[in-house]
Amino acid sequence: MIYITSVKQLFYRLLLILVFYQICRIIFYLFNYNYFLQVGITEFLGGIRFDLSAIFFSNALLIALSIIPGNFKYKSAYQVFLKILFFVINAFFMAFNFIDIEYFRFTGKRSTYSLITASGMEGDIWRLIPVFIKDYWYLFLVYLLIIIIFWKLIPVLTYKKRKEKGIKDLVISSSVFVFSVGLIVLFGRGGFQKAPIKTLDAINYVNNSQNTAVVLNTPFTVFKTLSKKDNLRKIDYFPEDELKEIYQPVIRLDSDTTFNRKNVVILILESFGKENIHLSFDGRKLTPFLDSLLNQGMYYENAFASGFKSIDAVPSVITSIPCLMEISYISSPFAFNNVDGFSKILKSEGYYTAFFHGAFNGSQNFNEFAQIAGFDKYYGKNEYVGEEAYDKTWGIFDEEFMQFSVKEFSTFRQPFFSTIFTISSHNPYTIPERYKGKFPKGDRDIHESIAYSDYALSRFFESARKESWFENTIFVITPDHPSRGGKKGFFNTDLGNYSIPILIYDPSNPDLKGKNNKLLAQIDLLPEVLDYLNYQGDIFSFGNDPLKWNNRLIANFSEGVYRFLIDDYYMTFDGKNILNVYNYKQDSLLQNKISVYPQQEFEVKIKSYIQQYNARVLDNKLTLETGF
Repeated sequence: MIYITSVKQLFYRLLLILVFYQICRIIFYLFNYNYFLQVGITEFLGGIRFDLSAIFFSNALLIALSIIPGNFKYKSAYQVFLKILFFVINAFFMAFNFIDIEYFRFTGKRSTYSLITASGMEGDIWRLIPVFIKDYWYLFLVYLLIIIIFWKLIPVLTYKKRKEKGIKDLVISSSVFVFSVGLIVLFGRGGFQKAPIKTLDAINYVNNSQNTAVVLNTPFTVFKTLSKKDNLRKIDYFPEDELKEIYQPVIRLDSDTTFNRKNVVILILESFGKENIHLSFDGRKLTPFLDSLLNQGMYYENAFASGFKSIDAVPSVITSIPCLMEISYISSPFAFNNVDGFSKILKSEGYYTAFFHGAFNGSQNFNEFAQIAGFDKYYGKNEYVGEEAYDKTWGIFDEEFMQFSVKEFSTFRQPFFSTIFTISSHNPYTIPERYKGKFPKGDRDIHESIAYSDYALSRFFESARKESWFENTIFVITPDHPSRGGKKGFFNTDLGNYSIPILIYDPSNPDLKGKNNKLLAQIDLLPEVLDYLNYQGDIFSFGNDPLKWNNRLIANFSEGVYRFLIDDYYMTFDGKNILNVYNYKQDSLLQNKISVYPQQEFEVKIKSYIQQYNARVLDNKLTLETGF
């Protein structure tokens, strides 16, 4: 029967694209194998389920047009149209997988719909596309080769007859068509299980949660977030009255002395993860200034970032709000919620506040969030005044922009609070021509720009020391996130991917010096700094009480899985159950799961934290004034 030939052709084509999805997975893994631990055949076999879901979703129209009853589909022009449509659809979605081969190194997860729409980066994306094509031309060539081979291998069957005849053929073709619609739904939802397959289900096919990106494919994660602006929903682990007794995101700061009205400057260093400090190449240190400065203040060695992207760091550092959504808080529908934080609290104490970011105004929505967070003024590329220093991609080189910041600080009335976010150690890692060859190249693309930014930081402090406000200022240094990558080891584990150095430096206090092993997150900086300033009163914060060294908690979220640190334990949580637990102090590579731990205590901590976060973000209750 001629109709069966159409069914066979469709089957062979779907089988072909399934093979190519696996090829994409293999290429993805080979380019990023340093980021994964103990990957086996399970990840690749498990990935087929997610591939089939993405394939049947993306090819639903093609499937219907290929086997719809009717003799028109046997015409040569229609068959050419089907082949071209099949190629275009699948070449387009395979491109997502190739984009993630490189972008995964920056985010640590498969991309979602928020990346495809460039939410928060609309002004940056068109400048960056040519740069990425230039820097990663080899990936473009591999992709081009793959889709050429794909086109050549698309099955085309020969039709000896050109018509379906009689009632029998019509019944068969109609039945197969209806059955195929059912298959689209079945495979698209990932099987017969009660709920459609989710990104979270990838955890079932891995020995280590950081390997979920191998199981998943990017078209699947895009589809799964296509209609979602966030992943938040009201949850009811505990009744509201009981929840209030278990956990509240409020910290009471008490002090016997008066508030110390020192200036506060927070320096957020682009990609300065812990993996980039204390390194030497050919006898030259990569970050000599920061290495030295870490010895002059309180260096928190056991510190972690909130996420993998710059846009995750700002709300965490400034307003003590963690990153527990699939998309960044700044890009979410809740970005305009009322918030407390450094700027609003310090303004109530008479501070002048300003946010400095050397990139184009509007980059990553930082200027909008600065306004929401209560800053008096935002300084971006448009406000920069000084010698020409445009890096041709992002904005103003770090050295010039930080020198500009020092000059502006000197015009501020004191006390002032300011944040400076650097940009030069962001891809494409451009440094000024005059410094080419001055800094160690290191063994990664980012290293030279890290060394340049360290030099810019030294110049910043060199100029700041000459100003009258310097001795009355405390400086907080934190990276926005690690740079990820490099050799296998701790910094490529699920936990090491978040590891950062944090420093609090007060040039007027020689006693504030040494190494501090207290578990610390970016959201802890608000209570930590305010406590150092002898602030008195309640503050809204999802961070930890600065006076407590035990029972500390850090949380983040990626690919449908919560990740928690509680004291010496690292664990993953799927929204219902704790999945894997490690004692990271004894097992830094997270190779040995443990089964003996205070399970009930941890579950109560985790669930109450998530429930409070979801409820307060959804209900716009992120300030003290919204009640407890």
